[in-house]
Amino acid sequence: MNNMGVVTKKGIGEMGFYKGGGVVNWFPGHMAAATRAIRTRLKLADLVIEVRDSRIPLSSRNEELQSMISGKRRVIALNKKDLANPNILPKWLRYFELSNQDCLPVNAHSKTSVKKLLSLVELKLKEVISREPTLHVMVVGVPNVGKSALINSIHQISAVRFPGEDKSKRATVGPLPGVTRDIAGFKIAHRPSIYVLDTPGVLVPSIPDIETGLKLAAAGSVKDSAVGEERIAQYILAVLNYRGTPLHWNHLRRMEERQNESENKCEYDIKDLLPNRKKPLDNSDVYYIQDVVMEVQQALYASFSSFDGSLENENDMESLIEEQFEALQKALKIPQTASEGRTMAAKRFLTLFRTGKLGPFILDDVPDNL
Repeated sequence: MNNMGVVTKKGIGEMGFYKGGGVVNWFPGHMAAATRAIRTRLKLADLVIEVRDSRIPLSSRNEELQSMISGKRRVIALNKKDLANPNILPKWLRYFELSNQDCLPVNAHSKTSVKKLLSLVELKLKEVISREPTLHVMVVGVPNVGKSALINSIHQISAVRFPGEDKSKRATVGPLPGVTRDIAGFKIAHRPSIYVLDTPGVLVPSIPDIETGLKLAAAGSVKDSAVGEERIAQYILAVLNYRGTPLHWNHLRRMEERQNESENKCEYDIKDLLPNRKKPLDNSDVYYIQDVVMEVQQALYASFSSFDGSLENENDMESLIEEQFEALQKALKIPQTASEGRTMAAKRFLTLFRTGKLGPFILDDVPDNL
């Protein structure tokens, strides 16, 4: 696995070329109304499932919501665990455990994973089930952490358990943050009746810390156009460089090549030695890049390995990232003369990062007080 969990020495977001873009803010009008609605509904909630992104376990919390849910029974669901570094995730679980917070890593698209979450919810509600005929579980979180996907999985599970319920209701799931704009309820249990309430993803009106805003943007919780794809890609490249991830990619590639060479040495056929017989091409005969990911990783490794400046120096880091942008355009087959070439490269690079094609990452550092 890569070493994306290594603690960096300084805040990357504090470098001049990031601060120059200003504070990251994205608070559409519907979020203000949604926040008011959530405040009202929270009074009825017997338990809160706070969904966060496993790649940013702290940055993906809504500080404004923390005061509202502090007195409630709560389960923190670290969603998208399949995109998070499995070597670092246990340290985060330990952190939440020491903070006396129930936390469970989940994959909203996995029924087994969601069933574990529901079991924990039922366990937490056990003490009130006996005296309350109807219980409410509210799902909250910032945009694009997978709340709606989680709700849909819960509803599918409940439809199997209780086939008489309405199977037509589904939460709206979209690729853009802030898709869910209303609060809908789904019945998941009888006797007592337990309802799960979905809510829109809401951010705080202002994100004072630039780096937190950039992490939210990198994970897709802030609309790209509100920050700029190039600025987000710049930040991710800086994190990769700081943590030496391109070197790790090259190490993995060399290991794979040695493994392939070893396998190929054992695959000779006596017929291949006959004259005038052409041996089929294989990996030992022809060097080729198998997919776009390898092209990108190779390009970033090449620029990183030839870098002779200091990663702590803002000008040096900025120069390295500029060189890497050019390398990305070549790797992604985007003409250098294209007017929007830089933006196109940034968008494709972000897609690879967010979908886990470049590897499992955790951008937040585990607090030192662990």
